[in-house]
Amino acid sequence: MINRTAEKVLAIIAAVFTFIGMAMLTVFGIFVNMANNDSTVMEQFREVMLSDGELTLSEVDMFMEFFDVFAVFIWVGVAVAFIGFVLNIIGLVKLRSNAKAAGTLFIIAGLFNGILSLTSILLYIAGILCFTKKPPVAPGPTQGEYVENQSNWMN
Repeated sequence: MINRTAEKVLAIIAAVFTFIGMAMLTVFGIFVNMANNDSTVMEQFREVMLSDGELTLSEVDMFMEFFDVFAVFIWVGVAVAFIGFVLNIIGLVKLRSNAKAAGTLFIIAGLFNGILSLTSILLYIAGILCFTKKPPVAPGPTQGEYVENQSNWMN
């Protein structure tokens, strides 16, 4: 049996970071939706942008439409992070029985958690370790044991 402690530790750290990031993104999404659905907040926001004098009315309207689309992207990010989190947990469970499947799940979870984020790098390393660690080779017979077990072909 191969010791998979390094893969477990890396995957658990990545799962914790993913969960924290997903929770923060969810809270941010809730605040953006609350602000987006409250007409008084949006009107005050619009008035502040117009009172500055640097933006025209059409530019402010375009920014407000962007704010609506931004709220959707936040929830898509939460969903993608959740998928990566679930794949990470499934990979941790599979690590005992099938290391290659766990490595594949870790790499896919890393892709879902961002191409070059800290969590994805940890998951990539765990996935690569799952593929590259080989079981230890059983020791062969010593020279003395080998000679003792040889049959004399001449007799």
